Amino acid sequence: MRLTRGHPGWARVGLVARWVAILAACYLGGVAATNLSPTTVETSHYRATLRLDPVPRHTPTLHSPTIVGDVDLAFTSPVLAPGLDVAVSVREEITDLLSRGPVSVRALQPTDEEVSAAVREAAVGLGWRFALGAAVVALAMSVAVHYARRRRPEAIHLVMVATALVVVSGGTGLSTALTYQPERFAALSTTGVLGTVQRNAGLLAGVESRAEQATPYLRNLLALSQALQEKFVPADLTQPVVSARILLVSDIHGANQYSLMRTIVEEEGVDAVIDTGDIINFGQVQEGEAAGIFRGIESLGVPYIFVSGNHDQSSPTDRALLRRMARVPNVVLLQDPEGVHREMSFHGLRLSGFNDPRYFGDDGEDPAGKQAPAVDAYNAAMEDEPESDLVLTHEPYAATGVARGRVLLNGHIHTSVLDGSRIQVGTFTGGGVVSHFIATEDEELRGQPYAFDVLSFGPHCALTQLTRYTYRNLIEGRPAYDNIQVVNGATIDPRGAEETRAAEAASPAPPAPPAPSGSPESPESPESSGAPVAEGEQPRTCSPLAETTLRQIPTGSPEDGSTSTPTSVTTSTLGSATSSGTFTP
Repeated sequence: MRLTRGHPGWARVGLVARWVAILAACYLGGVAATNLSPTTVETSHYRATLRLDPVPRHTPTLHSPTIVGDVDLAFTSPVLAPGLDVAVSVREEITDLLSRGPVSVRALQPTDEEVSAAVREAAVGLGWRFALGAAVVALAMSVAVHYARRRRPEAIHLVMVATALVVVSGGTGLSTALTYQPERFAALSTTGVLGTVQRNAGLLAGVESRAEQATPYLRNLLALSQALQEKFVPADLTQPVVSARILLVSDIHGANQYSLMRTIVEEEGVDAVIDTGDIINFGQVQEGEAAGIFRGIESLGVPYIFVSGNHDQSSPTDRALLRRMARVPNVVLLQDPEGVHREMSFHGLRLSGFNDPRYFGDDGEDPAGKQAPAVDAYNAAMEDEPESDLVLTHEPYAATGVARGRVLLNGHIHTSVLDGSRIQVGTFTGGGVVSHFIATEDEELRGQPYAFDVLSFGPHCALTQLTRYTYRNLIEGRPAYDNIQVVNGATIDPRGAEETRAAEAASPAPPAPPAPSGSPESPESPESSGAPVAEGEQPRTCSPLAETTLRQIPTGSPEDGSTSTPTSVTTSTLGSATSSGTFTP
């Protein structure tokens, strides 16, 4: 039967189906060729073997496994694009360099020109292998048709094979070229030992000096990891102009590890700590006192911004923990024990949030439904207020109900999740001493991952970077940092990135920071005082010099429609107030 015989409509459908089948076969043939005969490229010290991943995605990953951890570079593609598997090894020639004595990481690192040349060579090698593999499959299909039907393939069949070959080769090449570009970079992840020594980890001050004490092979892989970052990670992620750095923690669960948190604050240059709740286990203030939780918070020396979780009260009306937290000089409650919502202005950023209505001993049924009254009250209070840059909640079911907010924060689930503009913070202490250990299939008790995040904001108040850390075995006395991830803030808050570009285009010069509070030369601006400012009047600026305030959100009266008078508590001298114990927001 000829290809074009039969009902015209069905004939066309059959032709399209055959063409799609040929297209898929050519694609798989091309991918198979890159795996059967992988592409190898070299720099002066390193060798990389590249293969295509067969499953095309809109978020493909450049995956580089090593014996001491994996490096994953995720990209956001405008079209479907295949992933890349890159196996990296050290060339034997590197021994000549190592034999000369101590070698720095910088000396081992391939230059930008070497990386660019290797990328071009890899693209050419993968391209011709893919095209050759697809062509072999196309030829094989034509030959198979010839022998199966005992006559030469019809012209329409040859046209279908030829067009499928052109489309799959050109489309794959174009999608790959469009995807693996620095501007398409979305996130960098490292695991294993590489996660420990990742250059982006400000937590590990003096990474290079620590690497000098490790084996030469470890330093080699660190150097390669640095080169990949400098090639693909935008400079504004690795060296941002930072107006605020905020440490995100959650689910402390009664484990006093504030000495470690204090180290993070100092080494990461953190300006404030956000805790999204469950600071204790059983809703009893005595638990926090016995563990030294409140003394630990005070020792941090920076604002500790808090909303309570479902373990922070023992009944629906219990507010003892909130009252105790309010007595800690550097604690800022975004919803006070009386239920009043507050907005904090910090370095020019707007922060708000609300407490979890659930409590320890709650039956655990319908958590989303139980969050609804608190969510509705918050949305009503903030309806006529400027949109918050950060909205703090404890449970994800509460965060997803927030009507307005640039970035939403929650904890509760003990795992780190990024869902659009919602950041779910993992547990800083592995769930605390009580729930730290979990049973595994081999009946061993293993510690849960500990996690914390660091947010960085730029001078135009946009989120520029989210850095995520996970580690293990702190309670066991042998902490191991096993994963560090750097996420482009523009993928979390795209509108902030757009506003930054617009502000920079309007004023190429960096924005001048606002004058300190009380300066006779410059009156206090509405933005720095925490008063609402209509969006769109002028580009917002954020700076460490901006005054820190805590403002009560006006609430309407059902009887006469009036609002309560806003109150403002200035905390610009928080550092000295903390030491004297006089700061009472």
